[in-house]
Amino acid sequence: MGIFSRTRDIIAANFTDLLDKAEDPSKMIRMIILEMEETLVEVRASAARTIADQKEMRRHINKLGSLQESWTEKAELALSKGREDLAKAALVEKQKAADMAAQLDGEITVLDESLRASEEDIAKLTGKLREARTRQNSIATRFESAQNRFKLREMYNGPRMQDAFSRFEVMERRVDMAEGRADVAGMGAPPKTLEEEIAELKSSEKVEAELAAMKARFGRDG
Repeated sequence: MGIFSRTRDIIAANFTDLLDKAEDPSKMIRMIILEMEETLVEVRASAARTIADQKEMRRHINKLGSLQESWTEKAELALSKGREDLAKAALVEKQKAADMAAQLDGEITVLDESLRASEEDIAKLTGKLREARTRQNSIATRFESAQNRFKLREMYNGPRMQDAFSRFEVMERRVDMAEGRADVAGMGAPPKTLEEEIAELKSSEKVEAELAAMKARFGRDG
């Protein structure tokens, strides 16, 4: 079942109310635009059929006009030959053609009114469609932005982020302890040899490298 019951509902539609009720506004406005485009095609096709009907009726009226002239000539001929009965019969046929032409003319007037209404509907539908397309880009952008903000906030406040920072703190504590042991070992002790100092540098580099690798892995995971 469609969103609208066609032309009148679309013209009267309040897009804001429709979008407020939608779980996915961007999806809803795509559906609205699609139905409006389909309705516009139908209204234009109906107007085209009306114009075609009017043209056919006018051609028929022209033919009936020629037929009336023909019956008039026949009535005059019959009367000139003293055949009043034939003249009268010819005038009766002429009147039938005139009545039919008048009926068609009345139908054309009705179709004119219908066509004017269709033109107004097409103008209003086109305006509504333009409005919907303008709002589509804005709504899609805002909806995507809102979803991205939600994901970011969920990540910031999520357990993975907290666990990662907890691991950072553990590693930093290990570095502090290593540095503390190195400081204590040097208290009152004889000067370190060159090999001892180089060994300590290597040990400290391993801890720093492990911490850096952990940070790099977390950065890729995020």
